[in-house]
Parts: sequence; C-alpha cells; structure tokens
Amino acid sequence: MGTTASAAPQPVSLAPPHQGVHGNGMADNRRSLSMNSFQTVSIHNNKAKSIITNKVAPVVITYNCRQEFQIHDDVLRTNYKVGRISDTMPEHYLVQGTYFMVQDVYGKADVLNTTGSYGAPNFRQARGGYPLFGMGQPSLAGFKQVLQRLQGEGHQEVLFFCVREEPVVFIRRENDFVPFAPRKKENLHENLSGLGTGVTAEALELTIRKELCDFAKLNENVYYVYSDIEHFKDQPQHISIACEEDIHVTEEVYRRPVFTLPSYRYYRLPLPVEGAPLEEEFDAFVNILRENPNLLLTRDGSRPLPALVFSCQVGVGRTNLAMILGSLALYRLRGSPEEASCVIGRADDAGGSTPKPLFRVIEALIGKLPDGQQVLEEVNRAIDQCSEMHDIKEAIYENKRKLEGIGEDYQIQGSSTKQYFLQRTLQSLERYFYLIAFNAYLHDQYPLAFACSFSRWMCARSWMYRLLSCMSVSELSAPADLVTRGVRVLVANEFLAPDVLSTGKEMKVANFRRVPKMPVYGMAQPSTEATGTVLAYLMDEKRRHARVLWVNLQEELVLEGNGQVFTPREPSCPEQPIPVLTSHAAQIEVLETAVKEEVLQAQKWLEVTLEQEKQMKMFKSCVTVQETFNQHKSVHEGLVYSRIPLPDCCAPQEEDFDRLMEAMKSALAEDSHTAFVFNCLNGKSRTTTAMVTATLTLWHFNGFPEFGDDEIVSVPDAKYTKGEFEVVMQLVRLLPDGHRMKREVDVALDTVSETMTPMHYHLREIIISTYRQIKPGKAEQEMQQLLLKSLQYLERYVYLILFNTYLHLEKKDAWQRPFSAWMYQVAARAGVYDILNQLGFSEFEDPKDRPVARLRCRWQPQHVRSLPFRGDFI
Repeated sequence: MGTTASAAPQPVSLAPPHQGVHGNGMADNRRSLSMNSFQTVSIHNNKAKSIITNKVAPVVITYNCRQEFQIHDDVLRTNYKVGRISDTMPEHYLVQGTYFMVQDVYGKADVLNTTGSYGAPNFRQARGGYPLFGMGQPSLAGFKQVLQRLQGEGHQEVLFFCVREEPVVFIRRENDFVPFAPRKKENLHENLSGLGTGVTAEALELTIRKELCDFAKLNENVYYVYSDIEHFKDQPQHISIACEEDIHVTEEVYRRPVFTLPSYRYYRLPLPVEGAPLEEEFDAFVNILRENPNLLLTRDGSRPLPALVFSCQVGVGRTNLAMILGSLALYRLRGSPEEASCVIGRADDAGGSTPKPLFRVIEALIGKLPDGQQVLEEVNRAIDQCSEMHDIKEAIYENKRKLEGIGEDYQIQGSSTKQYFLQRTLQSLERYFYLIAFNAYLHDQYPLAFACSFSRWMCARSWMYRLLSCMSVSELSAPADLVTRGVRVLVANEFLAPDVLSTGKEMKVANFRRVPKMPVYGMAQPSTEATGTVLAYLMDEKRRHARVLWVNLQEELVLEGNGQVFTPREPSCPEQPIPVLTSHAAQIEVLETAVKEEVLQAQKWLEVTLEQEKQMKMFKSCVTVQETFNQHKSVHEGLVYSRIPLPDCCAPQEEDFDRLMEAMKSALAEDSHTAFVFNCLNGKSRTTTAMVTATLTLWHFNGFPEFGDDEIVSVPDAKYTKGEFEVVMQLVRLLPDGHRMKREVDVALDTVSETMTPMHYHLREIIISTYRQIKPGKAEQEMQQLLLKSLQYLERYVYLILFNTYLHLEKKDAWQRPFSAWMYQVAARAGVYDILNQLGFSEFEDPKDRPVARLRCRWQPQHVRSLPFRGDFI
C-alpha cells in the first residue's frame, strides 16, 4: 500500500504509544523547526503481525493484512515521538516531534460575530469607503462564503492576502475543512514563530500533512486533535484521515478559486505578530502592487479599485497592519478620504483635553522627511480608518502607560514585567515608525513605478536606523536618587579600568600614552588630581603646549567622590555599562549634576565597589567631570574641554566624526601646536578610535609621513590581521584610490597601537580574534554577543577608512561639508550603506543568515535591553 513510516535504526519497538515508551515525548523547546526534524514512532502491537526483512527494506504486514509498508533506508534515521497534554489523556504522535494540532480559531475570538453572516470571524471593511477588508481565519466553506459575499457586493477583482507566517492545515470535518495549527504544550494558544532560515510556512505545511497521514495510517486512519483548549472537555478528538485529500494546505484553500474567478489573485504575505515587518516584507508587498496594473498610477481611472482582503488568525494585529498598508497604497491612487482625518496629537477620547505628545523619535523622523507632516497625517488617518479591531497608535500609549505604572519590577515566571512592557512599547512604536517611513517611500516611489525597492530606499536613508536606535532614552529620566536609595551602586574606576600600562604611579591615571612624534594622547578616565598632573606634563618646559583640547568620550555618568572616580552600575551586573544613549553632552552633564547633588544631600553611607570588594563610603566631596575641568581652566588658560560621547565597541556615528573634526579644526585654527587628549572609561577602545581619527586629521593638515613597505606577516590569519576581509576589500574596490585609503588607516592604527601590546588591543587584530572566539558548545547568547562585537569592530574599521576617504576628497574645500553630509549625499549614492547593510564575514558564513549583518539590527542598543528599566519612556 506504500505509505512511508518511520523507524529508528535500533530494533523496532512493538509497544503501543499509550504505554509511553518514549517518555513524555516532548522535545527540547530550543530545537529549531526543520523540514527533516521527524521523530521516532512505535508500531502498535495490535497492528503489527510480523516484520519481514529482505534485500530492499523491512516490510511490516498488519494482522488484518489491509496494510503493509516498507521502512526505506532513507527514513531509518527518523524518529517520531509521542506525548500527551496531561496524564488523564491518551498519548499520540506529535507533529515534528513536539507539537499538538489545535483548532486554529475558537468561538470567543469572533468579537464582531461575523462567522455566520460573512463566513469568517471579525470580517469588516475599513472606514472611508475604500474596498479594504480584514478578517480572521475562515474554514474552506467560510472562505467560499466570503468570496460569494464580495461578488454579491459588486467586487469583481479581488486580491486576497494571507498574512500569517505560521503553518496552518485544513482537516476534513463533516462537510467542511477546518483549520488546525501546530502548538507547543507549554502554550496551546501561541502560534509558531521564527521558523528558521530557509524554512517557509508552505513547505512546513506539506511536511505536516505528510506526517499526519503517516500517523493516521499507524492508528487505523485516526489522529488526535484538540478543539477545546480552555476546558479540555471530550479532548482530544478523534479525526479520520484516510488519505492526503483529507487535508488541505493553505495554498490549496486560497489559490484554487483563481480557476473560477478570473479576476481573483492570492498572495501569502507573512507579517510579524509584533513589531514592524522586515524591509523584505515591505518589498514583497510593493512587488504585488507593481504586478497589478489596476494598482499603478497608469491604471484606467474608469475601472473600480480591486478589493484588497487581508486575513491572519483572529483578524486583529497583523490584519490591521496589512489593512493600513493597503490604505496608504490606495491613497496614492485616489487621495485620502477627509472624513476620518485625525492626527496623533488629538485630545484623549476619554474626555481629557490634553493632547498626546509625539514621541521624540517620531518628531525627529517627520522633521527630516520631505512633507513629513503630511506623511504623518496620512498614516494617522489610515490607522483611524482601520482601527475597528485595533489601534496601533493607542497601543503605544497603552503599553507606555502600563510600563511606567509598574512601581516595583515584578517577576512573573522568571520574567520581568517591566522588560515585557518595555519590549511591547518598543515594538508598537517601531511599527508606527515604519508605517510613516513606508508612506514616505510611497510618496517618493509610486510616481516612479517603484524604481527602487523599499530595502534600497531605506538603506540610502540610513539615518532612519540611527533614529530607531534611540527610541528609548529612559536614562534621561532615571531618578537621580537611585544611588542614594541603594538601587544602583557606585563602581570605582580602578575596578573597571585596570592600569595595564602601569602609568598610574607617575601620571596618576591608568593607561596614559602618546602617539609617537605627534601631540595626540590617550588615557582612562582621570580624577581631578590626575587631570592636573597630565596638564602640567603637557605644558611643562619640555613639551610647551600652550593649548590643550581635552575630549571626554564617556557616554556614561561619571562622578568623582573623595578623590576617586566612580560610575553608577546595576548591582547584579557591575561590569555592564549603563549608557545614557544620547549624543548631547549637555544632557549627560545635567544628569551627573543631579546625581552629585543627591549624593551630597543624602549624607549617608553608600555602597561602592572597589577593586574586587564592596565597601560603604561616606562622601565628603563629590564633583562632576565638567566641574573638574572648570577648576583647571582657571589655572590653565589654554585648556579647552569638550565631551563627545562615543558608543562602546560600535563605530562612531557620522555626527560623532563631525564633532571630533570640528573640535580639532577650531583648536588648530587657534594654535597649530595644540595637544589633543582623549579619554574614555579605560583608555582602550574608544580612546584608540579617537586617537586614530585625530592622527589621520593631523596628517591631512600637516602632511603624511613616509610609509615603509608592507611587512610580511607570518602568523595565523595573517590576511585578516592585515584587515583584508572580503567586505573591506569590496569597499576598497569601490573607493577612489581605495588601497591607499586603507593603507593610511592601517599605518595610523599601527602607529597609535604601537605601545598597546599590554592591552591586547589592536583594532584589526581584535576583529578576527573576537570572531574566532565563537565556537560550538558556547551558550547561544554568548555566541551572539561575540558575533555582534566582532561586527561592530569591523564596522569601526570600515568607518575609519571612509573617514580618511572623506578627508582626501573634501580637503580642497577645507572640509566645509561635514562627514555626515558627505556620507548621506555622496557615499550613500555610491552604495556604501548597501555594503554596511550586509556586513559580515563572508569568508566563513553567509551574512544573510545573520540578522546583525543588517543596519536595522546591528545599530540597536541590544546590550541595554538586559538592564532593568529605571526611567520613563520619553
């Protein structure tokens, strides 16, 4: 009869599934979905009469001789598993070795009560008169009823979109095919997500259908499914599956009407349950617009618009998002209806008169977009027209309200409630942000018939990704008394910044160093005493620097108490930085002043971390970094202090290079012999980057030294130690005189890092050494962090090459155009951000498999999300 069953290489077990020969049958939750991840099965002892082996394969013949099947060599490795919901329920085979088949939509989910009248739960049309429809998951008969209803209302052209990303199969029940979905035992309400690279819902549905047929044939054409997961009354239910025709996959249900309805089209457009779609998912929607003549500006205006019908599981979140996308597209064809006009600053519907403020990230976005206000209002209007089941704008404020309403950070099942609502707030705000960006794209590209994809369009406007990285700046509103209340601890710089260069005794600061033959210096965060020592050293009779530009690169809060430098940290992770996530130094200094005043007013013993131990200290004095340098300015008139916060590990942002360049130009204009001093927390990573930037800048001002020939490097990974990564060489081939641009940066790195051997830090070397630490067997989170760090170091190297190129090309105009403008106006058009948007080690792996290869993911402050949420979401 020829069905393929599974067997393990070991002798076939004859025990029935009900006896639990495979334990509870639940696979490890961490295993990823795979098309080949079948699990072992036992054969019913009331079915198998004998197993006959021959030269081809084992043959199983049942007692009643109605069935026989071969166990072929290519499936001997498969392992079907069994499991049960509870001890009172029977064991049965599990889909993909893990999942139970659960009826997809339950009755209470149909809030609009439209299943009977329209055929689908929550069926509705958007307000404003446009042919935009949304609904939940129908059965096969229900879907036919939906199409009939649309035809009856005069919609001859129908475009149907299934926006689900999870697999769904339709199983025959009486005279209909009812949707069922695989679910985990731990949460039978939750759909599968994150199917993994290369795994599609369509392919997985075919695999599930094959499994269900095999399972049924092993159990007298019966399989177990669940339709009541609230009370489990009469569960599981026995369902008859005689052949594959008893199960439909999604494509079969939705695509077949094209044969009877010539103007019908079906598309599967997977959208995420939370957050914004990926750029590729927007591209897929744009491709659908492009291939339908009646959705282009060249359409015949006398023809009616096609009906756009969107469906997810319940017809709420993803359907709502898709309907908004459809609304924005139709606005470009017909203009937006005025009756639903409403913007996000309106008064609260609950009766309040105070308008809801725009989030900072949204204000910044519309401020930089052409016709930004109009773009925003159109999005708001589309949201309002599609908000019968869900309002994306209100979801942002609701999640924000819940987040800020949590007094203590409660832990539920080991998870932080604040982190949960922070994540929800960020996701809903990100979705709103992308809708505005997509509408701006439609404004720009609809008249051009989408000559540029949304992915490329966003990449050319990478400043949007910079804005996304600053969605949450809660540290700006964190209470100043966190330290005095013991919520945070003060950690001494000696603990965070070991003095590996042994300069503390002479210079009073860790890791003090100079670029050979250049007035460029670097060090860790100094105290007031150390600052005075360094200034005296620079202005003595030997060095005679009358002017000193001192740049503090710290993005964390820094305080000096009792002559020691401290940084506030979380007690649970004192080694993890707490960046303020702002490029405005003044905001950081305001926060430092507030914390200092709290410490002085408290007059209490505070917990501090000194070296490896904790102590209690009473602070008799406490000053900020700004106050320290104000004191020294009164003694050293030539001192100029500037704070330019740089992110740790990451490349400086385009505007960070602008600030460094402007500060150096101003100093050199006053005195060509100015000394440049840089410090970060430990004098290592960020300080080195700024020193290299200063070295390159001074070479352009004063002339380049003679470079010797390249040394022959005879060490493992010599190619990568020299920075010859494939992505770097791709950039070199793109840039004018690219090899020289890279060579000059390499010499600058070697010059600055000449005395850095004890620190084990050289940018080119640390790129590959960090990547090489990623080894199988390490925890997934640790591997991801190492990959992210290695890519951030690689990006930093790329940005230094780009900055050097900028210095060369803009020198004739005395660098009047800032680096950020050059990057967006020149380098972006040349494709630089396309390279940065697929940044990876293509020598070893495909960057497309790594989300952090993309700007959108890599520029997010991922390390911050593990820290407790302390301020307000502003």
